[in-house]
Amino acid sequence: MKRGLSRSVTLIAAGLAAVGLSVPASADATKVSSSLDVAVNDVKDAAATVHEVTDYWTPERMRAAVPMDSLVAVSAAEAGGTAVAEAESLADVASGVERMVPGVSPQAFPTSGEPWSGGGEVADTAGRVFFTFNGNPASCSGNAVTSDNRSVVITAGHCVKYQGSWHTDWIFVPGYDNGQAPHGEWVARQTLTTPQWEQSEDMNYDIGAAVVEPLGGAYLTDVVGAQGIAFNQQRDQDMYAFGYPAAAPYDGSTLIHCSGSTFTDFLLTDDHAMSCDMTGGSSGGPWFLNFDESTGTGVQASVNSFGYTFLPGYMFGPYFGSDAEALYDAAAAA
Repeated sequence: MKRGLSRSVTLIAAGLAAVGLSVPASADATKVSSSLDVAVNDVKDAAATVHEVTDYWTPERMRAAVPMDSLVAVSAAEAGGTAVAEAESLADVASGVERMVPGVSPQAFPTSGEPWSGGGEVADTAGRVFFTFNGNPASCSGNAVTSDNRSVVITAGHCVKYQGSWHTDWIFVPGYDNGQAPHGEWVARQTLTTPQWEQSEDMNYDIGAAVVEPLGGAYLTDVVGAQGIAFNQQRDQDMYAFGYPAAAPYDGSTLIHCSGSTFTDFLLTDDHAMSCDMTGGSSGGPWFLNFDESTGTGVQASVNSFGYTFLPGYMFGPYFGSDAEALYDAAAAA
């Protein structure tokens, strides 16, 4: 299923960096919707704290924010040795990748992590996500999508909740540019994730969303535009991925992109996979089908999620199926 464009406008495991923000939301702030099967965090007193949150996120603090993850990498040992049993060497893993994508080697992919210079709508709809986790400033990426409430940002599940705590001081900065917020700082009034991520941090469902407050009387997608979003799409298509990696060799100041053929993870998840060198901080950035470089528009069908430490140069993103659709529907109806 595809939702139309509106122009009005890394397995989570020990690979996550230990960074943090202010006091986590209490457990009773979480509820699971029985009708839509979505975990929802109602940010309390959001209207009263919008200015406090935006005042907290100074350009200096945004520049200093630590990537939430270092590509959310997981080693074979951390995953219980499953991958090692299936692939006795890195050469075996590389051979498996080439079998999944016949005739294509990593060097043949069009783009594996270059600054986006094409402009277009993605330069406005994609942005950095900032929040606090365990008391320290942290960052991910996100993207504005079409919705009836004109206020939905799609990101990764670990970019809204991790290790039992919802992140606080959560803002979205579309079109982020080296500490500057050209389209403003949009404060979340509600964050959401899939029940599978909420309950067990299942990497196949590492998907999150935020509903942001209006800014100056305007709604998010009326200001920056919105990308389409799609669910239950055919696998193994060409895709584009975007994000704001902030771990070396990147510094989080610039929108980066990857593009090329995708395949389905044959090791530990059912996620999409793509040759991509983006690092920590890019998590939550959008993956697009049918992306048009001339207009910077596409249909979002995944997010940057994780990478394997034993398979560098590849990014993985969850498949947007019915659970992702339920998450989106709940956010769009908020």
